Amino acid sequence: MGEQQPFDETWRRRALRGDEAALRRLTTEMLPALYRFCLYRVGRNQHLCEEVVQETLLRALRDLNRYEPERADGNLFPWLTGLARNEIQRVLGREKASLSLQTLWERMDRELLAVFAKLESEPLSDEMLQRQETCELVNAAMAQLPPHYRQALESKYVSGESVRAIAERWHMTEKATESLLTRAREAFRAGFLALCRNLEVELQT
Repeated sequence: MGEQQPFDETWRRRALRGDEAALRRLTTEMLPALYRFCLYRVGRNQHLCEEVVQETLLRALRDLNRYEPERADGNLFPWLTGLARNEIQRVLGREKASLSLQTLWERMDRELLAVFAKLESEPLSDEMLQRQETCELVNAAMAQLPPHYRQALESKYVSGESVRAIAERWHMTEKATESLLTRAREAFRAGFLALCRNLEVELQT
């Protein structure tokens, strides 16, 4: 299972030249996470979410020269969410939504931060997994992960498989599987905390 490649300067130059593969990678890898990021912020209105995502990707293509790969450490998603926030404010203002961004986000239970901070030692309970807010945060963070990290975490923490069972199914040693899970947890936590930082910014604006 290969590591997900960063959206680095080489990728940016190719995309700016109109390279089809580079542009296709932008949409295929970023679309699921971007959709989940936007959906809750527009009150779960799928029509508005699709509009925001489409406009965000179009703007990203127009403004790609402003993306700084080195500063972002090759992670395109935070830059995209910054563009998405502007589009979200635009559509909500146009629709004269009855709920402000702050009101929408205040529905999100802050206890989820503590829950995911303990992911390494405490698997998610059935009650937490069934909550809509939990599912949305999990999906947004998980969608940013390389496929093998996502599959490993789902196997261990959602399906409840043992390290031994995962290792046997993937034809890996238990030590290698534990190492994979460690890297996957770290990547998930980093992505989740990035979403939380975006949340804090939105609540302050």
